[in-house]
Amino acid sequence: MVRYIATRWTVMVPVLALLALVVSWGRELPIVVVIIVAVLLAGAVLAAVHHAEVIAHRVGEPFGSLVLAVAVTVIEVALIVSLMISGGEKSASLARDTVFAAVMITCNGIVGLSLLSGSLRRKVAVFNAEGTGGALATVATLSTLSLALPTFTTSAAGPAFSTAQLGFAAVVSLLLYGLFVLTQTVRHRDYFLPVATGSGTVTTGSGDVPQEEHAPRPSGRTAMASLGLLLVALVAVVGLAKVESPVIETAVNTAGLPQAVVGVVIALLVLLPETIAAVRAAKRDQVQISLNLALGSAMASIGLTIPTIAVASFWLDGPLVLGLGATHLVLMGLTFVVTTLTVVPGRATVLQSGVHLVLFAAFLFLAISP
Repeated sequence: MVRYIATRWTVMVPVLALLALVVSWGRELPIVVVIIVAVLLAGAVLAAVHHAEVIAHRVGEPFGSLVLAVAVTVIEVALIVSLMISGGEKSASLARDTVFAAVMITCNGIVGLSLLSGSLRRKVAVFNAEGTGGALATVATLSTLSLALPTFTTSAAGPAFSTAQLGFAAVVSLLLYGLFVLTQTVRHRDYFLPVATGSGTVTTGSGDVPQEEHAPRPSGRTAMASLGLLLVALVAVVGLAKVESPVIETAVNTAGLPQAVVGVVIALLVLLPETIAAVRAAKRDQVQISLNLALGSAMASIGLTIPTIAVASFWLDGPLVLGLGATHLVLMGLTFVVTTLTVVPGRATVLQSGVHLVLFAAFLFLAISP
């Protein structure tokens, strides 16, 4: 089995991508190498999705989606901190911009695409309102405490927290995220499992899977190999996205676009594995898994980023800007109102998916034309 796995592209591509990251990190690359890196980046994304699905099939839901969301976020947070350490004052708003982009991409982009895929297949996408509603409430609370309140507090100059306020936000973020994980995986795990539909979804010991998918559960050895390769692939995805960022930045500057567009593009690349995994789950009538991925990623992004930068702020130079501007506050508020209306019935149609995708398009447009 191990020899068979080692010959598969899902093993070779993450390894090659990681080697490319080691070779290209911190260097100015010619255009041919940039293209090769981009191809390996795309391959690493697809490999990450494959290994995440292997792990999910082994451990069942909602643990599978939790593994992917947390793994991506931990690596993303490490990248943010490293960029803030090396970026000086120019990176003062990097954490805020990255977290806000993650919230908008997950709550509008991934949710919209997932609902579209699910509703096109069965006209109505069905999911658990109890679990999804709790996840949304947690995301909205974390986002408001971490990104909205700093705009209005007065203890520190600018849209920033004082040291005490930042410490409070960090502790609350960790507590809320930990409480959600406990609820999702132990006390109310059934709230986060796919809803049985007429397509033949059944509940098994490893989570809900469509009856037409009769693949046996992977062995423990295979799952552990996939876990290691998933981490390799995700390190490669985030790292190669950083390697590609100078090219992206040059293209953005040449086109005369705002600097914030660079952060949005990098966030889109980093969240690509979750996006593909979520859409594939929705196509299998497992919309709940898609929503677990989307909201879980947004929650992990805030719940892990804010505490990390709170600790890192002790040695970071310059201010730490967290508060959003008026335009972004309106977008975030509208996103949570619309998502609440989408989640409450536990059912969604193409209309709801269209509303979310329009909000995502508005976010992208306003990033380009603020």
